[in-house]
Amino acid sequence: MLRVTVELFPGGRENGRSVLATADITRIKSGVLADYEVLLRDRIVGETGLATLREYPRFAASVWDLVARGIAAALAEGKEQLPTRPVRLEIPIHKSTDGTPYVRLREIPEPTRTLFAHNLTGSTMTLIEGEPDPGDCAYAWDWEAFLHGGQ
Repeated sequence: MLRVTVELFPGGRENGRSVLATADITRIKSGVLADYEVLLRDRIVGETGLATLREYPRFAASVWDLVARGIAAALAEGKEQLPTRPVRLEIPIHKSTDGTPYVRLREIPEPTRTLFAHNLTGSTMTLIEGEPDPGDCAYAWDWEAFLHGGQ
């Protein structure tokens, strides 16, 4: 099995480093044309992709070719190509009766919703009058800070 690990080194320092994601590439059939199972995991979201790379010509290219194709296949539902490049999310900003801008978490697609919700841990949550699920709302400025890399 190969494991590719993505680590964050805050400010380029090893102190405080953390694992963000892993890719496990497991050979499930040997031979000249081998099959590999690829499992992608994200520290916060969990499993983010699973695919089988079939009849890969072992030793015909660098290990990085296998890693790149495996990750691409796990991201693109089994196809050896990158999925469409993501674009900035345009989430509607709502206004409460008192004018407070907020977003609804249910309107944020995954995996961004889970990442944003994790980022909100310990933050003050807004209670919006008239919203059926007040815990589903967050201040718009928290959303904007999240998009700009803030905590």
